[in-house]
Amino acid sequence: MRVLYCIAVTKAGAIWLAGAIVLAVLFGGTHPAGAETSSWAQKEKSQTQTKQKKSRPKKAARRTPTAQTGKKRTGNSAAYIAFDQGKYLTALELAQADAKKGDPSAHTLIGRIYGEGFGVSRNAAAAAQWYTRGAQLGDVNAMFALGLIAAQGRGVKKDRLAAAEMFEQAARKGHAEANYNLGLLFLNGDGKPENPRRAAQHIKYAAEQGVAAAQYDLSALYQKGVGVDPDAYEASRWIRLAAEQGMAVAQYDYSVMLLRGMGLKQDVHKAVGYMREAAEKGIAGAQNRLAYMYAEGTGFAKDPIEMAKWRLIAKAGGLADEAMDKQVAALPEKKRLEAERAAIKWQEQRDVNPLNQ
Repeated sequence: MRVLYCIAVTKAGAIWLAGAIVLAVLFGGTHPAGAETSSWAQKEKSQTQTKQKKSRPKKAARRTPTAQTGKKRTGNSAAYIAFDQGKYLTALELAQADAKKGDPSAHTLIGRIYGEGFGVSRNAAAAAQWYTRGAQLGDVNAMFALGLIAAQGRGVKKDRLAAAEMFEQAARKGHAEANYNLGLLFLNGDGKPENPRRAAQHIKYAAEQGVAAAQYDLSALYQKGVGVDPDAYEASRWIRLAAEQGMAVAQYDYSVMLLRGMGLKQDVHKAVGYMREAAEKGIAGAQNRLAYMYAEGTGFAKDPIEMAKWRLIAKAGGLADEAMDKQVAALPEKKRLEAERAAIKWQEQRDVNPLNQ
């Protein structure tokens, strides 16, 4: 698992730290599903050879800006209500008034507004100052935000040790994503001494609080026995929880486990549902696996057009598979053209509705 510090932000207010897969949410929002190669899927190479970019290889698990924890407002003031409604200048004015009264969360909100440029010019240095004051006043979200910007060097000097310290301060106060990111630092020996057991403890805490990315990574730790005793059942249980939260790569990996009966009872019917969800969200490995399933009649009736459609989609996503390409090329022209049209239609619908990605 390799920590990549990159902050991504949605309009809804999610900030995340890219680590193995994950992210940390400061003000709430949803986890953007990445289309990276699944760690479990690496066992699938007997059928497919992937040329996809592997954006974040992990020591024990795998990658991204981030995770999913649902919306978490750090204050119930009028400033936060205005912010949630997209009235950013009003929120800024109200938060500044609250900050003068010593409200810690108001400082954090102002930092957020300046840091991400909501209604104002983006100003990383100003954001850092407001976050620093919020952290000094005891706001846990400000501590976490400071950890993120210190890790990336936004508005402050890049400093992994300082990032680790802020994550640890927030983690001690029970901040789930701070625990998750602190766990990644311990896992990689980045800003903290390498300590797999300590890493597993923090990641498990975040997983228990519902951070999908932490659940996903904890599954990999159990699968590989890093920081914990190897346990196939626990590996399957935690990845199931991440999949149930809608994390696309977890859905793909969990479907592979269901197909193979890895740490749980084999269930092709359930595997089909998760595989299709992951494929619809853009996971090329899941798309290619669907092609095989339609070709072989696994969980579906054999359907050469659906087989070709999903193979073409996976190929467009960068996944190479010569054997499957030969099956597509061998189809009668009429069926091949129908599959091509279906693949184009799928991509057009995906482009129109990117929220499903």
